[in-house]
Amino acid sequence: MILFHGEILENKEQDRILKLLYEDCLTTLNQKPKLTIKQVIHACDAVYQKAISGEYDEIAIPLLKMADISYERFLSMAKLFSKEGLEYKCKIELGQDYENPVALLNGTKRYRYPLGILFHIAAGNVDGLPAYSVVEGLLAGNINILKLPTGDSGLSIRLLKELIDVEPAIKDYVYVFDVPSTEINTLQIFADISDGVVVWGGDVAVEAAKKMTGITTKLISWGHKLSFAYATQSATDEQLYELAMHICATNQVLCSSCQGIFFDTDSLEELDHFAKRFLEIFKKANANSHTLDIGMCGKNTIRIYNEQLENPKKKIYTADGVSVFVEEDSELALSMLFRNVWIKRLKKEDIISNLKQHKNHLQTCGLLCNKEEKEYLSHLLASAGVVRITNGDMDRMFAGEAHDGVYPLQEYSRIVEVD
Repeated sequence: MILFHGEILENKEQDRILKLLYEDCLTTLNQKPKLTIKQVIHACDAVYQKAISGEYDEIAIPLLKMADISYERFLSMAKLFSKEGLEYKCKIELGQDYENPVALLNGTKRYRYPLGILFHIAAGNVDGLPAYSVVEGLLAGNINILKLPTGDSGLSIRLLKELIDVEPAIKDYVYVFDVPSTEINTLQIFADISDGVVVWGGDVAVEAAKKMTGITTKLISWGHKLSFAYATQSATDEQLYELAMHICATNQVLCSSCQGIFFDTDSLEELDHFAKRFLEIFKKANANSHTLDIGMCGKNTIRIYNEQLENPKKKIYTADGVSVFVEEDSELALSMLFRNVWIKRLKKEDIISNLKQHKNHLQTCGLLCNKEEKEYLSHLLASAGVVRITNGDMDRMFAGEAHDGVYPLQEYSRIVEVD
C-alpha cells in the first residue's frame, strides 16, 4: 500500500506518484506557514488518547500476542506519543528554547530548520517503529518518505493515516511506499531527492544505504546493536529474576535485548555455579511469561541438540523451555535467541579491553550489582562504548531517551544563524 497526500492507494499507482514526488516535495518546502511542532504533538496526542481508550485494540491485540508483548507494555509504549511525552522529548533533545532559540551574544539570531526531506528505511523487528521514526522526522519539521519493511503488519500506515486525519497539514509531509529492498532504482530515487537517509538495520542494511547516499546527503544510521548483562558476585535473585523476565518478554529480538550475561569471575567453577543458579530463576520467569510459539520451541530443541552433538564437552543447561550455555571464552556474541542465553567470564578489570573492539555495536547493559559497585562499573562500561546502562529491565523506554547515544531530533535538524 501507498500513502500519498493523506490517501491510501494501491501499489500499482507507484510509477505515477514517483513522477510527481520531487516536485511535490519542493512545493511543500516553498509553502508558508510551515508544519509546526505543536500541530504534530496535537495529532500524536489525539492518537494516543484513542489508543489508551481501546479504539485500536482490534489491530493491536493480535500483534501484541504475536510479539508476546503485554497490553500493559503496549500502553507504556503508547505514552511516548502523548503530549506530555513529546513536549518533554523536544525540550530534552532541542533545548528549552526549541521553538524560539535565543540569539547569540553578538545579537545574531538563530533559527532551527529541518534538514528538509528524510528518507526512512525502516526495520521490521518492532511493529509501529516505522511510524515512530516518521513522527520524529515530523517533530523536526521534515518531509518524510518511508519505505515499509518487508512483511509490515499495516500498523504504521494506519497510525500515520490517523495522524493526518487529525491534522490534515501533515499530509504534505508524509509519503509511505511498500517497496521491496530489491527495487534498487526506486530506492535510489528516494535517496537522491533526500537531504538525509535514516536507516534502521544491521551492518548490511547500513552498507547498502551508504552506497545509495551521495556526498551531499546525510546518512543517519540506527543500526542493529548488541546488548548484554553484567553481573557481579553481589547480584541478587531479585535482580536476576527481573533480567530473566526481560529476556522472556522480548525473546531477545530487540537491540536492547539481553543476549547473554558476563559474570565477574575468572573461575570456571564459579561461572558454572552462577549458571545453575540463573537457570532456576530463568525457569520461574519463563513459567510466569507467555508461552513461546510451539514451532520456535521445536526449532530451539533441534538447535540445542545439534550443539550438544557437535560440542559434547560444552555445558548446556536446558529445562522447561529455556537454556543456558556456559562458554569458556569472553566474546560478546549474538545468542541463539528465544530464551537461550550464554554466560561467560569477564573480570571487571578486562571490561574495556574486551568490549572496546565492538564499539559502535554496543547498546544496552543490564548492570546487576550492589550500590557501591555501580558507579565504577558504569564508568567502565560507558568507557568501553555502552550507551545505555539499566537494571534488569533492559528494554524499558522513557520519553527523552537518546537513540544509541544520540538525540534524533538534533540529527534531523540544523541551526541557521542570521546577522
